[in-house]
Amino acid sequence: MTTGSRPSKNWPAVVWVSLLALAGGGVVLASIINLTQQDFRLSGTQMGGVDQVRFRSSTNCRICHGDFDPVSAPYDAWAGSLMAQAGRDPLFMAQMTNANQDVANVGTFCMRCHVPMSYVSGHALPPDGSALDARDLDGVTCHLCHSMVDPIYQPGVSPPEDLPILTALGVTPQYYANAQFVLDPRGTRRGPLADAQPPHEFIYSPFHRTANMCGTCHEVGNVAVSRRPDGTYLYNAVDQATPSENPAHQFPLERTFSEWRLSAFANGGVDMHGRFNGEGPTVVSTCQDCHMPKVSGPVCAGGEPRTRVARHEFAGGAAQVLDLIAEFTREDPSVDQDAIAEGRRRSVSMLQRAASLEVSGGDGRLNVRVVNETGHKLPTGHIEGRRVWINVMFLDAADNIVLEHGAYDAGTAELDEHSTVVYEMLVGLSPEAAVITGLPAGVTGRMSLANTIEKDNRIPPRGFRNAEFEAAGAPVVGAAYADGQYWDDRPFLIPRRAVRAVVRLLYQNTPRHYIESLRNGNVTDNRGEVLYNLWEATGKGKPCLLYTSDAADE
Repeated sequence: MTTGSRPSKNWPAVVWVSLLALAGGGVVLASIINLTQQDFRLSGTQMGGVDQVRFRSSTNCRICHGDFDPVSAPYDAWAGSLMAQAGRDPLFMAQMTNANQDVANVGTFCMRCHVPMSYVSGHALPPDGSALDARDLDGVTCHLCHSMVDPIYQPGVSPPEDLPILTALGVTPQYYANAQFVLDPRGTRRGPLADAQPPHEFIYSPFHRTANMCGTCHEVGNVAVSRRPDGTYLYNAVDQATPSENPAHQFPLERTFSEWRLSAFANGGVDMHGRFNGEGPTVVSTCQDCHMPKVSGPVCAGGEPRTRVARHEFAGGAAQVLDLIAEFTREDPSVDQDAIAEGRRRSVSMLQRAASLEVSGGDGRLNVRVVNETGHKLPTGHIEGRRVWINVMFLDAADNIVLEHGAYDAGTAELDEHSTVVYEMLVGLSPEAAVITGLPAGVTGRMSLANTIEKDNRIPPRGFRNAEFEAAGAPVVGAAYADGQYWDDRPFLIPRRAVRAVVRLLYQNTPRHYIESLRNGNVTDNRGEVLYNLWEATGKGKPCLLYTSDAADE
């Protein structure tokens, strides 16, 4: 191990560490920025701040809230979701290893969202996750979510019991972001049903019906990389908490909450004619309307049936990740494989409702319009690996392919990116960051070090405004969308001999280049190799079909 010199005093104090390891027959060099726990300190509940004995496992909640109705039982739907399996996610574990190699102590920050019980147990230290136990790995648990307190007290709305909890913290979060959750230190459970009469302590909580609660973990900025007055980003000084807890001032890693907050969905709602919401009114306005669709039935064993209760399915775009988790936990008796399979089915269903295609022809061109039907960018979420693309196959009279755009080879798991449009966000390193880290400037897969947005052509939602998205740290980069535009138009020249075209929209969040980077960049443990083997065993991240259209040539 060798240590290089520090950069100029005008830059943060950074130690370069060269780690030499053999991997795949070659020498791998990893550069690390030595940050401390102080660099990732945020407002909200701290480790040791709650009575962990009072926080029960989700299997305890199952006694009353599971195994009685496959439609409405909260536990049954949750058990197959990525929320339930977040702590067992081999993709996350591989990401965290590589992130810790690049930025010391960042793993503790990562675990705030992915393994939040580690902040109850104190096992978010050490930052490599080696102290996590079975209860921590239970993911985003029932009890954790249902003990959350709105950190921004709303007089006349928030439960009065919340005020002394917030007052005791001294400094409370002012933004719904970066897993700055506040937990009831006694673990008193909260929920949105005012007339609930459970056999345990309970507080009615309007907060649990709001999208603000979801923003807690679905708005993520790199708290060690701050926005400067000229709009660029660079690393903070070492061993100091972020100068601003406003996520708009931090380098964006996920802006799903802001994308929704600035959309028409959050500002009056959008009638989606039953596309997402389940039973009842068809206007969609909150995250819960789509990701917790309404059903009828009891919510506890022996309880009276209710109408329009929120199904705890939390379906998103995680089908391929759930494949990895299912394979990884196949021999784990604590994991319900049938529930994961059902969770995957719901994820595919959600993806297939996320977009639509409009295809028309004229002047020798096939015009493809991709319409974003969601309340956020398409695709959204944590930016690594997630991409959507257009596949166009022009066919002759014998159904032979004359020309194909966006071809995907399932055997090699390779996409012909150059012949089509790929909707994605790519990040990179600025020249300044390259000097500090010793890594090349430009596009990078090293998310904990990234400080530039190299590309973000993802399709915005209804109600999009460029200036608002820019201010929130969610700009369009490398594309142009007019204010109000929630679609993208792409023309494709129709080749001679083509009589019809098949147009498809596909989604993938575990592409080959991403999985290989996590394997090849790992010089610490075997998590990258484990992930790669799981990826190969589960179809190499086979893309999900979002939408297809068959158009005859006029």
